[in-house]
Amino acid sequence: MTDARTTAPATCVFAVCPAGRAPDLAGVPGHAEATGRLRVLRAGPLDAVVQSVPAAAFSQEELRRRLSDPVALEVCARAHHEVVAAVAKSAPTVPLPLATLYFGDDRAAEALAARTERFLAVLDRVTGREEWGVKVSLAHAPPADAPAGEDGPAPPPSGRAYLDRLRARRDARAARRDAAAAAAERVDAALRRLAVAARRLRPHEAAARAGRPQVLNAAYLVDTARAPELVAAADALAREPDVAAHVTVEVTGPWAPYSFASADEPDEPDGPEGPDGPGSEDAG
Repeated sequence: MTDARTTAPATCVFAVCPAGRAPDLAGVPGHAEATGRLRVLRAGPLDAVVQSVPAAAFSQEELRRRLSDPVALEVCARAHHEVVAAVAKSAPTVPLPLATLYFGDDRAAEALAARTERFLAVLDRVTGREEWGVKVSLAHAPPADAPAGEDGPAPPPSGRAYLDRLRARRDARAARRDAAAAAAERVDAALRRLAVAARRLRPHEAAARAGRPQVLNAAYLVDTARAPELVAAADALAREPDVAAHVTVEVTGPWAPYSFASADEPDEPDGPEGPDGPGSEDAG
């Protein structure tokens, strides 16, 4: 959306599923600013779950302003996710990026129908499957540059000794990172054998700021029947001494297949986690 003065409502699209499979969403509110309830828009062999929203409240300028605020972004993203999750409980689902907007239902249906092949291919990929997330983080906070002590360390006896201590700390940190990376690779390799597709996602910066940098942030697309096997395997790996000594393993899910909703190859590394981010699919 480009004109904040537009008074007609825009059509916000949350997700796409096979025609006739969209569930009753009467109890799901969608966006707080919406001018109507969630509804289903037919686009050929697809059903799109949509909601009318004020165009001015979802213009590019307004979205940039609102979503630069972490609180406002969380509210918007949570509303979007709740709709996608509700659809995914009942049908194979392709989540659309946050704030996917069109100038009305006709434009939305036309644009979605033009991408029918892409949507059908993704739906075929995710049918009968779930996305699970696995985060592998350093087991302990990295050691501080200065060694611990009640009153601090005594000054080094010489410049050479000081440099040796710095070198030893650097080597210890490198060894710790290498051991954590090896443990993460072990976890990833084992879980990929249970998945039909996997993606490595960008590590969460908040985890690094908290002193627990992520070594691996990955998503796995798993046949629903094998999901308990993947969870059990991750739990067993997390308790193995060679893994537990270096990293922690956290499993989350099941999720709607955010990481596998692209027509790109599912194993492509460094993809975004969840929706592609706020923006408009409608350039005009």
